Amino acid sequence: MQYLFVHEDREYVAQPGEELHSDLGVLTIPESITPGEIIETHLGEPFEARRLRGPDLFHHLQRTGAPMLPRDIGLIIGHTGIERSDCVLDTGTGSGVLAAYLGRVGAEVVSYERDPEFAEVARENMETAGVTANVSIRTADLSDELDTEFEKAPFDVFTLDTGDASSLITAAPDILSPGGFVAAYSPFIEQTRDIAQNAADVGLSEIQTYETIQREMEFGDRGSRPSTAGVGHSGYLTFARYHPS
Repeated sequence: MQYLFVHEDREYVAQPGEELHSDLGVLTIPESITPGEIIETHLGEPFEARRLRGPDLFHHLQRTGAPMLPRDIGLIIGHTGIERSDCVLDTGTGSGVLAAYLGRVGAEVVSYERDPEFAEVARENMETAGVTANVSIRTADLSDELDTEFEKAPFDVFTLDTGDASSLITAAPDILSPGGFVAAYSPFIEQTRDIAQNAADVGLSEIQTYETIQREMEFGDRGSRPSTAGVGHSGYLTFARYHPS
């Protein structure tokens, strides 16, 4: 299991038995660690051991592109109700941030990534997140697997973060169990419109699309207001549900 080791504004991820080398000295990590335990480098600099949480993973997993942000992941979990024992089909793995979050919720996740290098990074990230037992990263194009892969059992949730989401969403009725959800992310409004339209065309219901925006608040002596640093836009999320007629 990986832990977070924190010294003031420094953070490192490592596992028991490893050594961390920095300008603060060598941190020899014991085989047995308790969260909250203080471990000192050979120069006497203290590091606090912490259990990795979701936000820590977002900041410390390897990146192969722009990952889905925690606010988007939170909406997906909230709107679909993903929970332990759910089976999730995820396509467009990227760095695997969404897959890691869902794996830590306890869901069984099968995630598809076309790029072999991205897929390998994602597998390493699943090791860091401690979810290799219930998250499988497959190097393939999901559209090539639809005829054979999903004859066994349906999925509870189908998540998409890929350029061909608008075409893949048409397979949702063949993939999902009754009452199952689709959650499709896109940074572009044109693709989002196609996703929503195709979801309706194949008979999905409860179709809703949201723009995800988050603004940090600033509190000062003169007053309080949202930060002017940016609009906080990350993308669009479309949700739909499968109810067989």
